Amino acid sequence: MRRLPAAMMAVATALLAPPAEAAEIKVISAGAVRSVIGGMIEDYARGSGHKFNFTVGPTGMLRNVIASGEPADLIIASAPLMAELEKTGKMTPGSSVDLGRIGLCVVIRDGAPAPDLSTAEAVKRGLVQAQSIAYTDPASGGTSYLHLMKLADEFGIRDAVTKKGVHATGGNDAVAKVAEGKAEIAVVLISEIHTKGAKLAAPLPEPLQLWMVYSAAIPASSKEPAHARDFIAALTGPALRHRWTEAGWEPAAR
Repeated sequence: MRRLPAAMMAVATALLAPPAEAAEIKVISAGAVRSVIGGMIEDYARGSGHKFNFTVGPTGMLRNVIASGEPADLIIASAPLMAELEKTGKMTPGSSVDLGRIGLCVVIRDGAPAPDLSTAEAVKRGLVQAQSIAYTDPASGGTSYLHLMKLADEFGIRDAVTKKGVHATGGNDAVAKVAEGKAEIAVVLISEIHTKGAKLAAPLPEPLQLWMVYSAAIPASSKEPAHARDFIAALTGPALRHRWTEAGWEPAAR
């Protein structure tokens, strides 16, 4: 009989073994990560018996939620925000683990011709020619919005892009607005495309690309630090690596 490698056996045990004690794990998470780990959470919950309570949002909103003192057992955020949190002394030392990185892309409606986005000039032309552009509401401080405005400033077309803006509550909502015909294109993280009726046009070309690393860490105030640590181990284990790559992520090297 073929034996599983020890690392894979450990993850399989975490996912499938009967629960020793069920717990409620409170997670504050970036929306880009929540969308890709949805299925993993369901599998883990079935195997462990734990329940997950998620607060999800873009970076600006997460910063405010965390600052308000909302309790959490696990925080999943962009690396820059995680670095800010670690400086506060409110995170468990040594608990931060990189999950992987994801890039930005342009989304179009199913059936629409894909624009040329192979060069910086082509991206500029696509933004100028688009009738409407969906992106995260500026008040939320989303990563994709901030980078889009940075590019618009460099291209000298910020006013034009702003006038065409269709504000969304997050990347998922921006994609939905394209699918619904409320916007011609959207600029979001690749992992946020999972709405029927919209599709990936192309990732931003490398000179314009913003690779965002996301990390998980345990607050010092966590009431379930052991369970949170086990969940991180499952998310980053070899048995689930393919689920990250299938969603367009580059998992962190182990």
